[in-house]
This record gives sequence, C-alpha cells and structure tokens, in this order.
Amino acid sequence: MDIRSRKYSHSLTTKIIVFTLVVLFFSGILKSIANIEALTDDDFGIVFEDNYFLSKSYMQEVKPIITSLTQLVVEYKSEENISKGGAISTEDMRSIEESLYPDFTERSKIYNPSLSEEENFENFKKAYTKEINQAKNQMVTDDLKRYQGLMQILGEKKDLLYYATDGVNEFTNNTLKGQFKGNPSYVIYKNYKTEIYPATIEKNKRFNWITGNLHQLNEKNMEVSIAFTQDALNQKIKEWKEDKSIATKAFILFIGCTVGFLSSFVYLALIIGRKAFNDRELHLNTIDKLFNDVNVVLIMALISSWVALVDMLTIEVINKLVFFLTIPFLIVALVLILSIIKQIKNGTLLKHTLIYLSLSKFFTFIKNVYNSGSTGVKTVLLVVGYPILIALTFFIFPITIGFAAWFAYKQVKKFNAIKEGIEQIKAGDFNHHIEVDGKGEFASLANNINTITDGLKTAVNRELKSERMKTELITNVSHDIRTPLTSIITYVDLLKKEKDPIKIQEYVGVLDQKSQRLKLLTDDLFEAAKASSGTIPVHLERIDILSLLTQGLGEVNAKVEALDLTFKINHPKNKLFVTADGKLLWRSIENLLSNIFKYALRGSRVYIDIEDMGNDILLTFKNISAYELNISADELMERFKRGDESRNSQGSGLGLSIAKSLIEIQKGQFSIQVDGDLFKAMIRIPKQNSLIS
Repeated sequence: MDIRSRKYSHSLTTKIIVFTLVVLFFSGILKSIANIEALTDDDFGIVFEDNYFLSKSYMQEVKPIITSLTQLVVEYKSEENISKGGAISTEDMRSIEESLYPDFTERSKIYNPSLSEEENFENFKKAYTKEINQAKNQMVTDDLKRYQGLMQILGEKKDLLYYATDGVNEFTNNTLKGQFKGNPSYVIYKNYKTEIYPATIEKNKRFNWITGNLHQLNEKNMEVSIAFTQDALNQKIKEWKEDKSIATKAFILFIGCTVGFLSSFVYLALIIGRKAFNDRELHLNTIDKLFNDVNVVLIMALISSWVALVDMLTIEVINKLVFFLTIPFLIVALVLILSIIKQIKNGTLLKHTLIYLSLSKFFTFIKNVYNSGSTGVKTVLLVVGYPILIALTFFIFPITIGFAAWFAYKQVKKFNAIKEGIEQIKAGDFNHHIEVDGKGEFASLANNINTITDGLKTAVNRELKSERMKTELITNVSHDIRTPLTSIITYVDLLKKEKDPIKIQEYVGVLDQKSQRLKLLTDDLFEAAKASSGTIPVHLERIDILSLLTQGLGEVNAKVEALDLTFKINHPKNKLFVTADGKLLWRSIENLLSNIFKYALRGSRVYIDIEDMGNDILLTFKNISAYELNISADELMERFKRGDESRNSQGSGLGLSIAKSLIEIQKGQFSIQVDGDLFKAMIRIPKQNSLIS
C-alpha cells in the first residue's frame, strides 16, 4: 500500500487532478464573493447577525429617513425659506466671499495694498456685489434641488411612517402625526430625548448612524419620529432572513473553497517538479525556461486584464459567468506561478531572472577587464566607459557630471594624502598614519605604506628597548658584582695586616661568603646569556609533569617547612605527559619556586594547577606576596631582568628571565600576572604527541 501511494502521489495524473481542484476551488471562492457582493455589498457580517434589529439592513432602512428629516427641519425648513436664502448660513456666505476675494486682489483696480485687509475686504464686497449675489442665488438653486431630492426620498417610503417638525414646518406621511408608540418598532426624538423600541436596537454596532443625526436637532421644539408598521416590519424581517440564508450558504462555500484551495495548492506546490517526496532532483520543463521576472510581468498582465474585463460587467453578469471569466486566466497564471515555485525550490529565484543575468554578465565583464589590467588599463576603461555612461544617462546629465567631479576629487584627495604622508615618513615621523577611506588602488597603497611604517616603528622601538635593557643590565649587574668584589678586596687587605687567628678566621668566613655570592651572580648571568641566545642544547623527551613536580617539591621540603608554606596541587585524575627537556624544565620550575621562597607571605598557601588544554599542558603557580605589588606584570618582568629590585636579596634578580628563556627554547610559553598581592606565573608546554616544529 505504501509503495502504491508513493507511486501515485507524484504522478502526472495526480498533478493534473490537483491542478484542476486548485482552479475549481479558486473559482468557487470568487463565486461566493460575487454572491455576497450582489446580495449585501460585500458584507459577510449578515452571516453573524442574530436578528433584524441588530443588522446592517435595519440601519440602512432607518438612516436615510432620519438623515433626510433632520436636514429638512434643521437646515431647509421649507421651499419658501430656501428661496429667501434662509438655508444659507453665515459660514456659507463667508465661504462665497473667500472664494471670490483672491480674484479681487489679483484683477481689481480697486484693490490697494497700502490699505488694511479689513478696508480692502469692505471695498471688495461693494465692488463684487453682483458676483456675490450670483453665487448666493446659485446656492439657493442647489438647495432647492436637494430639498426636492429629499422630499422624493421620503415620498417613496410607503412602508415606513415618519414625522418631523421644527415647531412651524411639518413633514409626515402619517395622519396621526405623533402616534408612533403603538407600532412594533419606532424611534422618537422629542424634547432632547430619544426613545427607541425595541431596546435591542441600541445594541446594534451601527447605532451611532441614528444618534449622530439626531444630535443635530438643537432646538427644543424640533421633533423627529419614525416607525415600522407590523406588515412592513414582517416583510423586512422576511427579506433579511432570506438574504441571511443565501449569504450563509455563500459563506460556507467561501470557507470550504478556501480550505480546499489552500490544501490543494500547498500539496501541488510540494509535489510540483519532483517524482517522489525523497526525490532531490528538480525536473524542469519548457515553461520553466522563462525568466522569473518575465513570469511576474505576465502574471501581472493577466491579473490586470481580468480586473479590466470584470470591471466592465455588472455584478449579476459576473455572478453568472464567473467560471467562464476566471478559468482561462487562472490556468495560465497558475502555470506561471508553479514555474516560479519550482525556481524557488531550485534556489534560482533571483539568479533565473533576465535582470540578474544581464547585470551579472555586464559586471563580470567589467570586473574581469578591471582586475586583469594594470592601472593604465583601468584608466583607459574609465575614460572609455564614462562617455558611454553619459550617453546612457543623458537625461540626468548634470547628476552624472557631478558624480564624475566628486569621484575625481576623491581620487586626487587620496593621492595628495599619500604623497604628504610619504614626505612626513621620509622626514622620520614613523608615527604618522596615512588615512585613506574605501577600497581601491590608493587605499591598498596607503595600507601597505602604513604596514611598512608600523614595521619600521616596531623594529626601531625594539632595538631601542634592547639597547636600553642591555645598558641597564650591564649597569645593575656590574653594581651587583662590584659589591661582593669590593668586600673581598677590603677583607683581603685586612687579612694581610691581621695577626689574631680568631680575626683571621672571621675574615676568611666573610671572604668565602662574598666569593660564593660573586660566583652565584656570575653563573646566573652566564646562564641568562646562554638561555636568551638559545645556545643551550635541548633534549626533548616524554615527561610525567605531576611526578616531576612531586619529586621536585620533595627536594625543597626543608625550605617549605622553614617558611611554613602549604602547597596545594590541583591536577586531573589521568596522567599528563609533556614533551620537554627534563633538566631545563625543572630548572625553570626551580627558579619559580626560588622566587616563591624569597617573596611569598609566610604561613600562606601556594597553589599549583595542572590543566589539560588539548595540545598543551598549562602549569600555573599562584602565591600571595609578602610585599605590595603596585606595578604591572610587564614592569615586574623587566625589573627582574634588570635586577634593580633584587639587589638586597640573595638572588641575582634574573630568575624569571632565565625561566622564560628556558621555557621558550622548549617550544613553550611563559607569562606572569599580578592581581593585587596575588602573583601568578604560567607555563604552557606542548603535550605529548603534539606537533613540534
């Protein structure tokens, strides 16, 4: 069964059937809309109306009568009143005068700009008395026509009783005048009060259609009343129910056809262009060779033609011929729409357009010529292309010229910026940066010059720093060496003159101490020189980093206990191996431990963390300094290199420098961080099996 469904789900027969359903369902939608339009002026609301008094139909019966009666008693009164100009208000006269006054100011010789506006206006009314009276008489004539039209509307209403008065004039088709309350439905406005029966009418969402007109009755003696007789009301309710029944059927047809149309169209869109749901290949036909933008133009033309055809026909004709008017247009439009859907599924909605193809070929050609040529070729391309651009855009010639001038100005400005920048750099200003915006040749040239300048500046700064460091190192180390050397010379002189054996023994002890200090300084200096030069031989091997640390800490356990330090080692459960030289790695770690023993706060904790970073192993040493660290890590490293902060201690001040150099020649990284009194040193060393260049 599953194989059979897969066989027929995307078959040509299935697609034709679904295509036909889409056309029929859409035609059904138009048919239902045409039915509603012919019946209720495109108002589906009648389907949801509970009764006649809540309907739009009731209000459409009542509103014209109330509007006409209100206008008669408020504005027109009677034919005699209109003929005398009684219906023309002060605002109407002002409007007439204001419409004629501009003609007076432009053409009349009487108009005097030196007079005030009020004086000129008075002159205008005297000079244009005839024109004003003509306009007034025309307005009276128009009011009489409207009055007769209102009376005709009222005269045609035989099924509805009405009565209106302003206290003098009366308009009614009811001989009983005010007797309206005995009828099954009425609206009475009297003494500024509105009485409506049944009260359900007040719940009508269009109730303001009544009240909006009645509120114009601004005198106490004005009265407007309307009422339906029982026979007339029964007939209206019967017609409303018939219309509601037809509209309900049309609405159900609309809903059913809409659901059917959407379902069938979605299914058709899913299966079109494929032979199965899991078919990855999209199958195109001859129609699909049409460009998508051409398709869109054709669809718009079809829609416009259909709208123009329908617009010429009455709603009754459309209602009868909707299928014959729609199906031919819909079939062609649907074929074109499905072609566009296939292009969307194929990912070629934009690429398969005539505009995209034309622009793509044009820009590709220009790009190839531009990229393949030298600056001279690009200049020739610009010189040749600009006249062509002028010819194509002659209708906006000033804009094209302006753009060309702006473009030339920008290029000259970039050239001058590069020229001035080179002059400053040539004069020795390596900090100068050439600012050129955009991309293009000049921007690339400026960027290259800036890169060269940055490299020169970095090289010069590095050389200056190196020279300064060498000078400071020689000065500081010379001072450190001279101190024990001076002591040795002094005690040798004392030893030559001393006869007391006890004193001699004391001097020999001092000489031994100072000579050992001198030896330590000399060895550290020699080791630092070798480490920084990279001449130390390196023998890389597989080393268990945790075992190396544990054994090393065992060797310095006496110093740890003497300083009352507590070491905390955090490490993964699995063994971690690094590729390093065991002696050099331990020498680096020993230097860090020596630094901790000299400067760590007594009785504090020292944390050693071992972390697996993937290709590397990160070894972190953290301790609290006994002295305030109010300098940055870079400055602290430089101070150790110079040795100026360590001359009062037993070390040489070169421990961190040696450690850094030894780690780097093992393809590792060494860095320090300072956070308040927290000192942190980090060694990143390649993990076993990681690539070593």
